[in-house]
Amino acid sequence: MLKKSVIFLCLGAAVIGGCNDSGKAPSKTEAPASGERALDQNTSYALGMVIGSSCKEDLRGLKVDYAALAKGFRAYLEDEKTTVTFEEAVAQVTSVFNEIEKERSEAFREEQQAFLTENSKKPGIQTTASGLQYEVITEGTGGTPQKTDTVRVHYKGTFVDGATFDSSYNRGKPAEFSLEQVIPGWTEGFQLMREGGTYRLFIPSELGYGSQGSPGGIPPYATLLFEVEFLNIVQ
Repeated sequence: MLKKSVIFLCLGAAVIGGCNDSGKAPSKTEAPASGERALDQNTSYALGMVIGSSCKEDLRGLKVDYAALAKGFRAYLEDEKTTVTFEEAVAQVTSVFNEIEKERSEAFREEQQAFLTENSKKPGIQTTASGLQYEVITEGTGGTPQKTDTVRVHYKGTFVDGATFDSSYNRGKPAEFSLEQVIPGWTEGFQLMREGGTYRLFIPSELGYGSQGSPGGIPPYATLLFEVEFLNIVQ
């Protein structure tokens, strides 16, 4: 399946396609065919901005030949003879974007691993055999949960850049989780804690959402940071 950004970029060619060979907008708008509606230059420009904002992030670091893109767009739209079949075009674009996505994912994975490597050297950071890193903020005095227990907690989850992706504090109430139904980093981390304690967990992707990420906004290979306040074991 083509990435959404490619679809937006192709739509963008509709705006670009209104340019002549010099790249300047024509002084007059051709009369629309029956049943069609012509967009004025201001609206076309605004449409280009909206389309650009939708695909800017996915196309970062890529230099697009807009003239060639416009030719391909118009040729297909106007049923002109194209240099490749539509199936060949889809295969080519899909292949390139898959390659780009793979390169970006690998670079991101290396960045995340570099963070964990440096973080492990900091005072107070402990690392388990699985690769989980944790820091004791406040040691608890109550009971320690088993894997089959349900725990009541307050927590804040962030990425390595500090951006928050989830927080029970923001919702204004603690959360309850069965330790059998959470990511491995949480299952292991809470079994290191005692009720009343507060830890900071640094969870590598292998103990989080792995190479698939989560539809909730967590990208593949993301390292997750949690500050967790262990309130009590739910009886």
